[in-house]
Order: sequence, then structure tokens, then C-alpha cells
Amino acid sequence: MAKIKPQALLQQSKKKKGPSRISAVTIAIYGLIIAAMAFFLFASYRHWNRRSNFQTEDMLSGVEHDSSHVDLKKVDVPKYAVINTSKGSITVELYKEGSPEVVNEFVSSCQKGRFKGMHFNRVIKNFVIQGGGDINGHESTEDWTVRGKHYNQLDTSLKHEAFMIGTSKTKNDGGGFDLFITTAPIPDLNEKINVFGRVIKGEDVVQEIEEADTDEHYRPKAHIGITDVTLKQKL
Repeated sequence: MAKIKPQALLQQSKKKKGPSRISAVTIAIYGLIIAAMAFFLFASYRHWNRRSNFQTEDMLSGVEHDSSHVDLKKVDVPKYAVINTSKGSITVELYKEGSPEVVNEFVSSCQKGRFKGMHFNRVIKNFVIQGGGDINGHESTEDWTVRGKHYNQLDTSLKHEAFMIGTSKTKNDGGGFDLFITTAPIPDLNEKINVFGRVIKGEDVVQEIEEADTDEHYRPKAHIGITDVTLKQKL
């Protein structure tokens, strides 16, 4: 057997141990796989990151909504209103829980000074006194008067008390806030008036206004009006 020279054996060993060449196609495939994995990871990251942000925003908006709801509850709506008139002061307790929307409208009108200078333009004895509103509107004075005379003949003490304060359910074209103070019990008060409080002091002032001389349209002959209204939390 012919002997192989050491130099030839070394060259054969190098050929066997040397790394095999990787084709361009294989490199391209691996590149595509790596790119796809990177894209998938990036897309997953964006999805979960956006979802986390949305959840955070929802939680924050929920907190803001709750806090605004709490803030509205914390707002102190005045419990009393002192109506200063040319005849004296009338203190009214507001029914903020029973008639919140009407009380809010009344408070807003007070803050805007809408009652300053308002006249008591209709006075019907043993029935109501009215401040503001359109006395020449669709509901005539005669209708109110007939109803007042009829109510005087009824025993209504268990249905409605006198000295309740309210505003008409039918608003005027001018959008004003009129005031009614009853001077006698009215059975169907809720059909015409939104009651939002009651007089707790100054009943004598209401009665003095009620006794004013009026013309044939039940308008006071002498001016009787409101100078201002003061809102209070405590008396």
C-alpha cells in the first residue's frame, strides 16, 4: 500500500472539517423569518400598549365623571331665601330635595338679580299674591278669581297649606320666573303651580300685601314690589 504523505493528510483533514457554504436562498429565508418575528413582536407590543392606554383613559374618565358627580352633590344649594319687599321681609324655606330643578332656576334668577324691582301685580284675597308674570296672558284674572272664590267655600286644610311659594308651570313668552304665594289652601295647587318652598317667617307681610286695595283687574293701586332677594344657608 502506498503511503500518504503527512502534508496531503493535513490538506484532506482541512477539507473535511471546513464549514460548508450557506446558499443565498437560505439566507433570504432566514431573513424573512426574522423579519416576520420582529413584525409580530412589534405589532403585539403596539396592541397591548394601546389597550393599556385605553383602559387607563377609561379609568380616568370614570374618575372624572364620579368626581364631577360628587362635586355637584357637594355644592351647597341655599336652604333659605329672604324676599325683601316694600312691605317687609318674607323668609322662605326652599324645597331643594323635592323640587331641585325649580329651586335651581329660582336661585339662578336670584343671582342674576331678576327679582329686583319686580311688582306684585296680582293680589286676590284669600287666594294668592303674584309677583311678575304676564297678567294679560292666556289664563285670565277672572279665571283665577272664580277659582279663588270657589276654594274659599271648601274645607281644604288637609290638602294644601297657605303660605306656599311656587312658580307657574306655564312659562311666559318672555321666559321670566314669576312668584306665587298662596294665602289660603288650594286643592289643585300642583295642577297650576310648581311649589318649591314655604313661608316660615313674614306671614304678616304676606297678609299685609293681600289686604292691599286693588282695581277691577286685581292689581294693587299702590306700588308693592320686591327690592331684592338674599339667599342663605342658615338663618
